[in-house]
Amino acid sequence: MLLWLLMLWGGPLDAALSYQLELQESVTVQEGLCVHVPCTFSYPWLAFAPRYMSWFQKGADVNHDPPVATNKPNQKLHERTQGRFFLHGDPQTKDCSLDITGVNMGDSGTYFFQIFTYSYLDNMLSLNVTALTHTPDILDPGTLESGRPGNLTCSVPWACEWGMPPIFSWTSVALTSLGPRTHLSSVLTLTPRPQDHGTNLTCQVYFPAAGVMVERTVQLNVTHAPQNTAIRIFQGNRTVLKTLQNTSSVLILEGQALRLLCAADSSPPAELSWFRGSPARNATPIYRSANLDLPQVGAAEEGDLLTCQAQNPLGSQHVSLRLSVVYPPRLLSPSCSWEGEGLHCSCSSRAQPAPTLRWRLGEGLLEGNHSNASWTITSSSAGPWANSSLSLSGPLGSGLRLSCEARNAHGKQSAAFLLLPDKGLISKAFANGTFLGIGIMTLLFLCLLLVVKTLKEKQTQAGTPPRPRATRRSTILDYINVFPNPGPLAQNRKATPSSPSQAPPPGAHSLEFKKNQKELHVAHTCPRPKSFTQASESENNQEELHYATLHFSGLRPWEPKDTYSEYADIKFH
Repeated sequence: MLLWLLMLWGGPLDAALSYQLELQESVTVQEGLCVHVPCTFSYPWLAFAPRYMSWFQKGADVNHDPPVATNKPNQKLHERTQGRFFLHGDPQTKDCSLDITGVNMGDSGTYFFQIFTYSYLDNMLSLNVTALTHTPDILDPGTLESGRPGNLTCSVPWACEWGMPPIFSWTSVALTSLGPRTHLSSVLTLTPRPQDHGTNLTCQVYFPAAGVMVERTVQLNVTHAPQNTAIRIFQGNRTVLKTLQNTSSVLILEGQALRLLCAADSSPPAELSWFRGSPARNATPIYRSANLDLPQVGAAEEGDLLTCQAQNPLGSQHVSLRLSVVYPPRLLSPSCSWEGEGLHCSCSSRAQPAPTLRWRLGEGLLEGNHSNASWTITSSSAGPWANSSLSLSGPLGSGLRLSCEARNAHGKQSAAFLLLPDKGLISKAFANGTFLGIGIMTLLFLCLLLVVKTLKEKQTQAGTPPRPRATRRSTILDYINVFPNPGPLAQNRKATPSSPSQAPPPGAHSLEFKKNQKELHVAHTCPRPKSFTQASESENNQEELHYATLHFSGLRPWEPKDTYSEYADIKFH
């Protein structure tokens, strides 16, 4: 009967009596994911055997330990694998495939298959679990515009759909709200602000079955118009804090270097330009750069308004800076005049901040608006200018000193006067200048005398001296006589083709130079000339007469009044 049944089975005897299992012996999976292990088997008495199948972990007692997966109803399963290991195969189709969801590190190990009472120990499954290296995918949001809502999608397409769904969470400083979600994705609605540009947005995905979490971070690219435009000020080695308010003012000392650096928050980056004054529409900037260098700030730039404008395709913003240039007082030439029996003097000065003016009469200090029987002071100011006038009445003694002084926080300047007997009031600076001029001229003449002596000695050593060429630059001065009119030396002068044929015209002043004379006579003080010409000659005769003539034309009488004298510079080449 048994052989007859085997023949009815339809196969050879060894095939009918074999126990075979086909499956992938080693499977590797990342924790938190799912895995499907295909499996087929053969069982000789399948037609008579129950249809219950199970998977056990290696080393388990099949009679007492619960399986990790089974198709037997109401069968108690292993606590670690319950709800995650599934045996969905059908014995009639010889399918023993195993499905695992939410794989964790504790699932690593070896498992064997059993049907009825037979365990397939020759072919067992080796499950290897590794750490999860996959990260979520965030759909590239591209460029976001400030104030305009946009959607971002985070997904885990590599996770299994039939396992326990993962939990999504978002982290961002931007204003966000959750949108629709699916089993493996989540949508976030984002309304970016300008300050959100460059900030991070993170999507986190938690797999509760395995207790693992992965995340992905992206940086937001938010376009916006320029904002927070500011100017940083550099004065020498000192840096002033940012100027955030519009039309701020900066103090700078005249002559100092000033460097201005403009910056703005914008996306895309703004084009920075500098304007003088407020930037009008289609105005041309004075400089197209973030830096504006002023090597030396002058008083003329006091009150200038410098404006930095930041502009990109989404808008523009500007900030202005006003220069406040400070400098010490500059005293204008004070003046004094006699008015009846009294003396009236005025003094003016300009400075930033405006200076204060005061007078000194002898050892006394006079300031403010005051008056008494002897003097009256009237002072006023307007902007950077300060004016003061002093009126003196009564007898004024000779040798009286009078000065006007201007001062502010950055310095002071003064001008002094001296009242001389029968000479009126002269400036001390004028007297010092006169003495300085006389000293310089004397030094020049001494140098010329030394040159003449040296040249004469060289000519004597060389034999017959060559006849010098008469030019405007060949005059050698050893002696100077100054006369109001041509003197005896001019009359005894031999006429030469290069010398004047007659004496200088009346009213002119001649300068004659003769060798071998050791004294200087000043016969007259020359009045101020308007213009002059110079001629010089030399003749090789017994006396070796060298002379030069200065002709002054258009003389103006010298009136010794109580005003400043004027000078003309005579330069010797």
